[in-house]
Amino acid sequence: MELKIGKHLIGDAHPTYFIADIAANHDGSLERAQLLIRLAQEAGADAAKFQNFRAPKIVSDYGFTHMNAQVSHQAKWEKSVSEVYAEASIPFEWTPILKATCEEVGIDYFSSPYDFEAIDMLDTHVPAYKIGSGDITWIEAVERMANKGKPILLATGASDIGDVQRAVHAILDINPQLVLMQCNTNYTAADGNFDNIHLNVLTTYRSMFPEVILGLSDHTHGHATVLGAVALGARVVEKHFTDDNNRVGPDHPFAMNPESWTAMVTATRQLERAMGSGDKFVAANEQETVIIQRRCLRAAREIEPGETITREMIDVLRPATQGAIMPYEIGDVIGLVALERIPGGQELRWTQLGES
Repeated sequence: MELKIGKHLIGDAHPTYFIADIAANHDGSLERAQLLIRLAQEAGADAAKFQNFRAPKIVSDYGFTHMNAQVSHQAKWEKSVSEVYAEASIPFEWTPILKATCEEVGIDYFSSPYDFEAIDMLDTHVPAYKIGSGDITWIEAVERMANKGKPILLATGASDIGDVQRAVHAILDINPQLVLMQCNTNYTAADGNFDNIHLNVLTTYRSMFPEVILGLSDHTHGHATVLGAVALGARVVEKHFTDDNNRVGPDHPFAMNPESWTAMVTATRQLERAMGSGDKFVAANEQETVIIQRRCLRAAREIEPGETITREMIDVLRPATQGAIMPYEIGDVIGLVALERIPGGQELRWTQLGES
């Protein structure tokens, strides 16, 4: 079970694939977007991801202006929803430039498109498509991306299992290359969000959809959520990325920065090494410990040839000298006869003992 994005193989047997979602953190500047690509690569990202939307094709100005009030994370926005989306949008003309910058530094470039024109425009530029959680019910767009024949990354925030099944089946009926990402779409960066991320959904996804790759699209602080997801089988991790969490903009406050991103990647690589094998065996660095921390059977006193071994004649002590009789074999030793003189303290060996 694996797929390929750019030069990266992604699956259970491969390292976690990290996506830096630059999203709106370019703040309207192409040069800044390019800077963030370079910073993301230096911090250990495998891909830089953007979002291709145009305000009139993603939000209804009428719809939002006729709500009683802006809610959730949008309640902190000083401008209207339409204005914020308009300022955060990326001109289509940036696409080849951003892709070239990613190629220059050696990471993948792709994007989340939010209208049909953006889906088609990106086709010649991206090795994969990301479907944002908000579009999980827009099956027309989901199928349009799946038909491009590239890997699909599907975020599942603010969805129930019916929403997920509908979208997953729509994709898999067309395209087997799917990364299914657990996600919580609360962008407030509140500590209480940890109570709502529900990483165990990844276990449900693995059971229901064994043919897909698991992933995480995350907006929580720190590394706990990412490390937990990787331990549960996620092999793609997407986090927002900025260079300064104090900048003004919708995505800066909860994004990772170069320092925290580097720490996240380092911790994940350590976790991957620590996960290791499912087989239980004496590890390479434990070979000496087996001797010095385990016990073996030792003569509690000097034992003369011909003596019958009793429990009182045996100590169970460290170290477990190679070739010595192990403690779990003590019942088989009692009643045997010493074939030679055994000094007090010496380990007992089967060659020293015989039947009476």
